[in-house]
Amino acid sequence: MGVRQTFGVFLIPISETLEIGRSQVSFTLAVQNLIFGLGQPFIGALADRRGVRPILMLGVLLYALGLWGVTVVSNVWGLLFALGLVVGLAQSMTTFVVIFSALGALVPTQRRGLAFGLVTAGGSLGMFAFVPLAQILLSMMSWQGALVSLALLILLILLFALAFRRPTSASSQAVTLPSSSLKPVLATAFRHPGYLLLNLGFFVCGFHVAFIAIHFPAYLADYAVAPFVAASALAVIGLANVVGSYLFGSLSDRFVKKRVLSGLYFARAVVFVLFLLVPVTGTSALVFGFAIGLLWLGTVPLTSGLVAQLFGVRYLGTLYGIVFLSHQVGAFLGAWLGGAVYDVTGSYLPVWYTALALSLVAAFIHVILDDRPVRGLQEQRV
Repeated sequence: MGVRQTFGVFLIPISETLEIGRSQVSFTLAVQNLIFGLGQPFIGALADRRGVRPILMLGVLLYALGLWGVTVVSNVWGLLFALGLVVGLAQSMTTFVVIFSALGALVPTQRRGLAFGLVTAGGSLGMFAFVPLAQILLSMMSWQGALVSLALLILLILLFALAFRRPTSASSQAVTLPSSSLKPVLATAFRHPGYLLLNLGFFVCGFHVAFIAIHFPAYLADYAVAPFVAASALAVIGLANVVGSYLFGSLSDRFVKKRVLSGLYFARAVVFVLFLLVPVTGTSALVFGFAIGLLWLGTVPLTSGLVAQLFGVRYLGTLYGIVFLSHQVGAFLGAWLGGAVYDVTGSYLPVWYTALALSLVAAFIHVILDDRPVRGLQEQRV
């Protein structure tokens, strides 16, 4: 997760080296997010059936290969293949959906939200560590050398992947259902209005996260904020999200999840308004980073917890994978529109206003969301 959040600091160097616009690099990163999302339902289903370890190991190898590929391409098509397709596919194998598939069956219901929050917080520590590291590497070497260095660090995840084993039937405490039962569960999910609204709400989260992670450093650079300060602002997002993910994961176990989600999205709207009202400086960027970081991925334990609440954990990887696909469709638009609007207007402000409006829409969606557990699936719940 940490390396994924560094691509924003590479946006300008890559565009200058390949002599392409920000919109073209943004489109590549948008495709990356879309491929990331498109793979989630299938990768989640595979994790539900085959276990986590082989998926993680293959994903790590593809990730490192894709980053190396970015350093040797000479045009936008090569960039699209390496950074968009290969890295996007690798990300779909190394993200929360895969981990939650294993974790959901191992953790009791009353502690699941906190467990998901702790995993999310771990990903945020990666963001806190890797974004400044990427900027330091850029100050010491070419952007190509920096990406190769990150690729080598990613390979270390192979050691952690060895720790994952499929839960035994006793430890999972979940009823093993025949594989054919997935089809009616999917049919039920797609008819459930609460599940559909959950997809729409997570779309908004994806839009926010991708736009800020990819375009915030460039936005600050346009206001003459130093690159290291911009990278530090992203790092602060990651650090604050450690607290936020733990907090919202804990709240997920104690309060009505949809209400907490509604409050989270409304709080994002407030943060956007306040940031747009003050001058853009290094100080305001750091304060914004801390505030939005508290709300950054707190949506993850809440949203995944709602999926488990509605449908149980037997097919959590698949069902949350579909919701995460919606998140990544939003990420595609957030990443792409940021660059496209900037190249046309010379400003990111229209996209900031869009992000603000979407926050309010998401807050309302979760107020009216039907979160009642689906009858007939209780036997799948721990």
